[in-house]
Amino acid sequence: MFPVRVEFGSAAVKIVAIAAGAYHSLALADDGSIWGWGFNAHDQLGANGENLLAPHLLKGFIGLGSLNASREEAENKVLMMSSVKAGAMMSLAIDSLGGLWIWGNCPQPQQDNPVDAKFSIACTPNPTPVWSFHGHTVVKVACGYEHIVALVTTGETFDGDNDLVCYSWGGNSHGQLGLGDKESRIFPEIVKPFDSQSPWTVYEVACGAFHTALLSKKTQNGISGSVCWTFGLGENGQLGHGTNQSHLSPEPVRELPSTATLISIDCGLFHTSLVSSAGDVWSWGMKKGMGLCPGTRFTGDETDDAMLPVLIHCECGHNKFQEPVQVVCGAAHTVLLSDSGYKIWSWGQGRSGVLGTGQTTDAFIPTLAMWPPPLDEGKNKKGNEEMRLTKEVFEMQKKLSAAKMEIGQLQTKLSVIGKYAGILHSSIFGKPFDDTQDIPASVDSGGTLEIAKEWKNMWECLDLGMLVRLEMFYSNMLAGVKDIKLKRRIKEIVVDCLGPIQLSGTGTRSGTWPGGDGKRAPS
Repeated sequence: MFPVRVEFGSAAVKIVAIAAGAYHSLALADDGSIWGWGFNAHDQLGANGENLLAPHLLKGFIGLGSLNASREEAENKVLMMSSVKAGAMMSLAIDSLGGLWIWGNCPQPQQDNPVDAKFSIACTPNPTPVWSFHGHTVVKVACGYEHIVALVTTGETFDGDNDLVCYSWGGNSHGQLGLGDKESRIFPEIVKPFDSQSPWTVYEVACGAFHTALLSKKTQNGISGSVCWTFGLGENGQLGHGTNQSHLSPEPVRELPSTATLISIDCGLFHTSLVSSAGDVWSWGMKKGMGLCPGTRFTGDETDDAMLPVLIHCECGHNKFQEPVQVVCGAAHTVLLSDSGYKIWSWGQGRSGVLGTGQTTDAFIPTLAMWPPPLDEGKNKKGNEEMRLTKEVFEMQKKLSAAKMEIGQLQTKLSVIGKYAGILHSSIFGKPFDDTQDIPASVDSGGTLEIAKEWKNMWECLDLGMLVRLEMFYSNMLAGVKDIKLKRRIKEIVVDCLGPIQLSGTGTRSGTWPGGDGKRAPS
């Protein structure tokens, strides 16, 4: 439930990047090697097919050369990776020369002939190059359940963000490729609004299970602005367009401030989160944009999905997060890195302790993760103090939650008792119960209720009409009790008298004499 250090077998291994899929994780070391652990049923961790409980070096890249390398470079250099991504059941990596590699449960043609090939998803145990980008540099890539989106240079080398074109391929059942239809693609195709002729340049990409989000920018009259675009499945509001409709082509999220500089975006299964350079964070999609999956208990006033961006407030004395770096999403939770990397905030579904707060409960507001403080002495003390305060807050919240639950149960019981007392009081006295006048004095003063004494005091305070009503009520009640007792006694006598007759008539037909001679009883 707390962040723990992952050991890689040697202190010489320095991790510079990580990626988490649905059930597996990847880590990129500074020497360009890739390590993986977790679920491996679809070969997303390599060819052996075994699940890995601890990080293992992925050996599928050993002996391979970059698809962009010359023959001499391929022979003399070890293939080094510069980026890793993990999808639902697939893995991707970009090598140091801009080549893209893919393995696991990936889009694959069913035939070798590209002209006749049909779309399918198949297990690919070894890293396979995406030859469509040969001669170009892949800069960024993202993947969802079955689809992939990549930012690729128009030429051989990367000359800046203005040089990038957006490609997509894979499953397209909800329009998540942004190509204007629902036809799946085996090979990468350019997303038309972001081709080489577009005034917009995409600089960030993210994929949910069946939707895609992009950040783009353009400079006009010397002013640079950024816009968030989304497309694909929208039934939970994860597109942020104000409806639950899906979109087959990129559409801008219009409710975001036009002046905001957007720096990072990511998608959960059915939600999207975004952060600006000023420290504003927005989320939208399933369960108020927090990504809480169906069945999760929600305590807020509104439980519907967020169809438009919701501004997430920082509970740290001000609404903005200081010096934000990156936002990332799990299936149903969100994590934000702020304060130039010194703080981790998390919120959403807390199952299995994924929020890193020491709890398994859901968090509906950003909460500091209990991660190790930085080495700097001043910030070390500050980090320890913040962690101590956070622990105290969690303990207090836990106690308050239990107290609220107990109060709720007591309120329910008191409500039932109040209704019962009101009905009884109205039946006896013919008027509604008034808690300012009709509560016995001994109870109202906090003493012990002496019922006989209270009844006597009450009788003495009643007028003649109320005394007559009280007499009639109890007379009728007494008569009713006597009537019930008499009926029960008569029933007992009848049973006692008829018992022998029933025993002697056992096995005879209905309507015959107990003697069993077959003659019918007289009518």
